[in-house]
Amino acid sequence: MKPPLISGFTVTALLLLVSLEACVSTPRTALARVPDTSECVVLLHGLNRSWRAMQPMAEALRDAGFTTANVDYPSQAGPVEVLAPLAVDTGLQECRRAGANRIHFVTHSIGGILLRYAHQQLPISDLGRVVMLAPPNQGSEVIDITRNWPTTGLFAGKAGMQLGTDANSIPAQLGPVDFELGIIAGTRTINPVMSAMLPNADDGKVSVARTRVDGMDDFLVVPNSHHYIINSGTVIENTKAFLRTGAFVKSSDISKIF
Repeated sequence: MKPPLISGFTVTALLLLVSLEACVSTPRTALARVPDTSECVVLLHGLNRSWRAMQPMAEALRDAGFTTANVDYPSQAGPVEVLAPLAVDTGLQECRRAGANRIHFVTHSIGGILLRYAHQQLPISDLGRVVMLAPPNQGSEVIDITRNWPTTGLFAGKAGMQLGTDANSIPAQLGPVDFELGIIAGTRTINPVMSAMLPNADDGKVSVARTRVDGMDDFLVVPNSHHYIINSGTVIENTKAFLRTGAFVKSSDISKIF
């Protein structure tokens, strides 16, 4: 009896699944050690981005004296429950191997949710300060409205689809933060269609109001979009300031700290 024929499409699909599973188990991390420091910063990028998006921030933090672990994780490879320990633990392990005893985090978008989820499941004893850039801490109405659109799942992935504003969303199931946290939210957009789904002010993906979370220590609003907020000079300088002092500063005062 002849074995069943396997189509080219089936082979491609199987290879894709194998590749995806391998990607889930082995995220990459760009580690940059700074001598004579016990502080390390883990950087977590946003949905459909990569470590490259956070590299300008990582380089600025390294120049400021922090060892950095810029994690590259597959943001569409599973739900938050899978991605959170994968991404967060990878960063923690790299920083600890580098000799850090205080580990900070800088996150973009869904990266902040991954950290909150992972910390809630297993508290991070050596967690330092955290800066979240454009985090959907209370979810986003964009997911509520587009949930049943044919293409939403393709772009958002399983984790992105969990970021609505309903009671069953992942953000709604996370409590107040218990660590030092500064949040930076944006008010400009390059996506007017999504902005129309959001209450003002917003960054094209998340409203300013929904970036907030109980327990945060400082809050800053900047004129940047969701996509480009991570590249803003003001955002980078204020991120360094918060990691050093636990507070954001006015642009004119930044030079007094560094």
